[in-house]
Amino acid sequence: MSTTPEPARRILVTGASSGIGAAAVRHLRAEGFDVVAAARRGDRLETLAAETGAEAYVLDVTDQSAVDGLVSHLEATGGLDGVVNNAGGAFGLDPVEGADLDQWQHMYELNVLGTLRVTKGVLPLLRAAAERRGGADGPGADVVVVTSTAAHGAYEGGAGYTAAKHGERMLSTTLRWELAGEPVRVIEIAPGAVETEEFSLVRFDGDAEKAAAVYEGFQPLQAADIADAIGFALTRPAYVNLDLMVIRPRAQVHNTKIARTGV
Repeated sequence: MSTTPEPARRILVTGASSGIGAAAVRHLRAEGFDVVAAARRGDRLETLAAETGAEAYVLDVTDQSAVDGLVSHLEATGGLDGVVNNAGGAFGLDPVEGADLDQWQHMYELNVLGTLRVTKGVLPLLRAAAERRGGADGPGADVVVVTSTAAHGAYEGGAGYTAAKHGERMLSTTLRWELAGEPVRVIEIAPGAVETEEFSLVRFDGDAEKAAAVYEGFQPLQAADIADAIGFALTRPAYVNLDLMVIRPRAQVHNTKIARTGV
């Protein structure tokens, strides 16, 4: 008697147009997942989709109506088995006394409320997928939140970003408690220094010299390293939850403690 194979698990990746998000799309597609790559920049998404076979979906996570539209689209096109909340970013490196309130608000909207909007929106889809695939005895569903080591420590000039990432961390930790007993895992991945094409450049308002100096004198992580960790977490047996993965370069032991040896 022939059996119909289970369809590939469908994963949403936000912030997918560059950096860790784009690397996660590539990695998950190579692992055999169906991937919905979501971000604001449609041209980049289309290029990524052509390369990987992922589905491109233009999304601004700070726009509730856009998130609502995404949820409706996912529901109408097969549901969802997991989400990788990767959209985020840092803006500025000012001391608290000189804080730019607009930058703080933008970081909170993007890192915390963006993750909240998307997660809240897709949770019913994740529950439905978990039930459809066997409930408590099936593969379940996944919420992955990419935070930062900034979610686990403070540093001078980083209060706005660390505050936002601490908020995102508490969101994911509390959600894990609230979903206890349900077949939905909540996984936090907290990268340290990751050299991507845009993170530090955005933080320093396009100052390429300042951005490059962040990674001088040591070997930083690459986006593919974090994508690999995301893939690892998503492919563990269903009863295994990796609550937290903190991933730093060997040279980095704290947000502000890096052994810059020149190699």
